[in-house]
Amino acid sequence: MKNADFTTTILVDQSPTEVFNGVTDPRGWWSEEIKGPTGQVNDEFDYHYRDVHSCKMRLIEVVPGQKVVWLVLDNYFKFTKDKREWLDTKVIFEISKKGAKTQLAFTHLGLVPEYECYEICEGAWTKYVQQSLYSLITTGKGQPNPKE
Repeated sequence: MKNADFTTTILVDQSPTEVFNGVTDPRGWWSEEIKGPTGQVNDEFDYHYRDVHSCKMRLIEVVPGQKVVWLVLDNYFKFTKDKREWLDTKVIFEISKKGAKTQLAFTHLGLVPEYECYEICEGAWTKYVQQSLYSLITTGKGQPNPKE
């Protein structure tokens, strides 16, 4: 599937508000090292994982209980030829009711199979969303990267 942006979904018993609260707490599911605000339009935060990956995100859309969009302002990968591969891509969280449950559709718009990091990033995002964010939403505790 050429030019297919990475996407994954989870389905939970919690409300759209609880899912939104989980999404806007990336320290609770992605990394405890995140610096900066993560909940309002125009908030900017920095992520880093050891010397392997760092990025700066800006929240460009925030609709409580419905949607959050991050724009990648800067990116560094140690392991790719193009160190800035995610630059100008968008990370989108869309929240919707599915019967009695709430669905979270995660899309990294611009993260496509042609990217050198795709396989590694696909695996990482799948783990963070399907396991860590899911756990944060359903139990109150995720499995983010710990502080170094």
